[in-house]
Amino acid sequence: MKRVLLFSCLILLIAVPSFALRVRVKDIAKVQGVAENQLIGYGLVVGLEGTGDTKNTYSTIQTVANMLRNFGVVISSPTLINKIKNVAAVMVTASLSPFARSGDRVDAVVSSLGDATSLEGGTLLLTPLRAADNQVYATVQGAVSIGGFNITAGGGAKLRKNHPLVGRIPEGTLIARDMDTPLSEGGLLSLMLNHPDFNTALRLSAVINKKFADDIAKAEDAARITVKIPNNYKDSIVSLIAQIEGLSITPDTVAKVIVNERTGTVVMGGKVKISPIAISHGNLSITISKKEEVSQPAPLAPGATVVTTKAKIKAEEEGARLMVIPEGNSIEDVVRSLNAVGVTPRDMIAILQAIKEAGALPAELEIM
Repeated sequence: MKRVLLFSCLILLIAVPSFALRVRVKDIAKVQGVAENQLIGYGLVVGLEGTGDTKNTYSTIQTVANMLRNFGVVISSPTLINKIKNVAAVMVTASLSPFARSGDRVDAVVSSLGDATSLEGGTLLLTPLRAADNQVYATVQGAVSIGGFNITAGGGAKLRKNHPLVGRIPEGTLIARDMDTPLSEGGLLSLMLNHPDFNTALRLSAVINKKFADDIAKAEDAARITVKIPNNYKDSIVSLIAQIEGLSITPDTVAKVIVNERTGTVVMGGKVKISPIAISHGNLSITISKKEEVSQPAPLAPGATVVTTKAKIKAEEEGARLMVIPEGNSIEDVVRSLNAVGVTPRDMIAILQAIKEAGALPAELEIM
């Protein structure tokens, strides 16, 4: 019986081309202030088949009593309805587009708040949704779709599909007021880079100035570019934004190497370079073999045997190779040089870490 331990594994080395990539402005920047608005509300899901909150969730009982009082049904003590099992308290969330208008509909997410076991078959009662300013911007109501089930049988057997305590109400949110999203302030339009970078900000401002043949754009910092709205676009800011978003630039990027030791994946950016360095590399292979020997010691009775196991360990190491890697001007040179050493993927990760420690890899090394 033999066991062979090989200190190597497969790897996927992805090299990003070094040529400059031009992208649209709308893919790397957005207009400041244009963002989704998050809403939240507290409500009740009714019509459950005995899977709602139990009497241990007092807030649900109190909410039911308050709701009935609004309909003229007065209950002297909430504890009188503590056996209701077909009601569940839930939190409702929704996200509105920055340009949502009154009458529009969006989806809502309903999540159990108490100790209910399933929201299957339930209906959410009319629930107001508020924003961070505590103002009501929408209402939601309708049947909850969980897309799953939760079945419990005798003896503790359970069958579950998806998560029955979270559901959706497709287009159940009705927007009650328009969202106010100003596109400009004080005659200025602000653009925000998704990934702040000083060089990219300067390039973007230069491209805008060239497009409109005027010095209207200015990079305020690594993330924000302000654009002075020209007089002929005062009444058509949307047209101005559309033209800016359609421009193409070459964003600058940071030299970075991403290493995933769990999967043996190495991803290098196109700006990664390497300084001259010498690398010594070798592989180690260990073979462990076991051999059973049967013997009959003299003192024992005739026919008695003794089985002994002897282990043999053999280590083989390839001759270490010392190779000088010249300076690489592009990612292709780096990959070609490392592959020329004949390293395995795991070894390549270790080598990259060692090169970084030696100061020969002027790039960010991120280990996932």
